[in-house]
This record gives sequence, structure tokens and C-alpha cells, in this order.
Amino acid sequence: METPEKKRLTIAIDGPSGAGKSTAGKALAKRLGYVYIDTGAMYRAVALKVKDRFILKEEEAIFGQWVSSLSILFATKGEEIHILCNGKDITEAIRSPEISRLASDISKKKEVRDLLVRMQREMAREGGVVMEGRDIGTVVLPDADIKFYLDADPEKRAKRRYDELILKGDGVQFQETLEEVKQIDYQDMHRSLSPLKKAEDAIFIDSSQKSADEVLEEMIGIIIEKMKRKESLP
Repeated sequence: METPEKKRLTIAIDGPSGAGKSTAGKALAKRLGYVYIDTGAMYRAVALKVKDRFILKEEEAIFGQWVSSLSILFATKGEEIHILCNGKDITEAIRSPEISRLASDISKKKEVRDLLVRMQREMAREGGVVMEGRDIGTVVLPDADIKFYLDADPEKRAKRRYDELILKGDGVQFQETLEEVKQIDYQDMHRSLSPLKKAEDAIFIDSSQKSADEVLEEMIGIIIEKMKRKESLP
């Protein structure tokens, strides 16, 4: 049987904030020898640059042009995947609650979505990618070979986010983090452009009671089984 590595699949992972998409996506890409692309980080990169460079009212007409001038790249450094914007490593800077909220707002702008979706499709054109976000299986890569939708209870997702922020030294409260997670969920699911939803052909995985390793092994098992079925077709 030909292995998933040789098939050079395009794999989409969608789901809400804190469901474990990044952890699963990175681990899956590493196991398969694929490129990992965090599309949420791309929106955060734009949000960070918007925050750093105050956009004047009279500049809104050329906002899309300004966004298109940004260079957004992913680079592997040791075991970690870093995101670079215009050559600057912004991996840590984009992970604050403020940037999370701003990125959710930025993602509502059609010109931003159109530009980033175009970039993302180009990144996946040759296959061999694991791409995660909110609208990968529904909009960005509707013809992806395999689609996963990863979810978890809001409280579980908030706890993961809270622990991550505390580890970084941020003085946050759990209830505050939970409310933020629920607010972002609502914004993502109710926006008019590419709302967060499960693609009809996506495989649902509930990570509420599963470890990162268990989620990874479940995904690998599904990929192998799907490839077996595909090869058995006449």
C-alpha cells in the first residue's frame, strides 16, 4: 500500500479556538513530513501590523493594497514553527488576548479574507500540507483530500487557553478567559464571510477528554483507513 507521505495529501483541520487544532496540526504534519500552515496566525499577523501601524480613515480605501504588501511566511526552527511577517519573527507577539480579538474583527473584512485565502490556496497547491483554521474545509480548500473538525467543551478550551497565558506570565482570570472564548466563538460562527462551521464531509473529533497524542493517533488511523478504501476502489 502506498503510504500517506507518498500521496502528498491536502489535509484540512477546522474548529473553534482552543480545540487543539494547532497542536494536532503540527504533530500530524511532522508525522507525515508535510508543511504545517496555521491560517489563524496569518490573520493575527495582519491584526498585529494593523495595531502597530494605525490605519487612518482616509487610508481605508487602500487597506487591501496595504495588506497585500505584507510578506507572511512560516519557518521551522528546531522543533518549533515560527511565523515571520516582513522578515520579523512575530510568533509570540500575536498570541495576546488583544490580538486575538482584533484578528477576529479583521477576519470580517472581505479584502483581507480574499487576499489571505489566495495566499493559502497557493501554499497548498502542490499538496503535502496540513492546514488549520476556521474555514479551511468549507472555503479555502473545499476539495481537500481529508477534512477534520476538531472541537471541545468551551470550559475545556478556556482552561487550555488560561493555562497557556498563565505559563507566559499574563495575569488573567479563568472567567475572563472563558468569556473571551465564548465571544470569539460567537463572532466566528455568526460572521457573514466564511463563518466557522463543520464541512459536510469533515470528520468530527471531540478532544474534550482526549490527550494530544490520542487525537493524533485517531487522525493517523483515519488517514490510513481512508487511503486503504481509496486504493480498493476499481
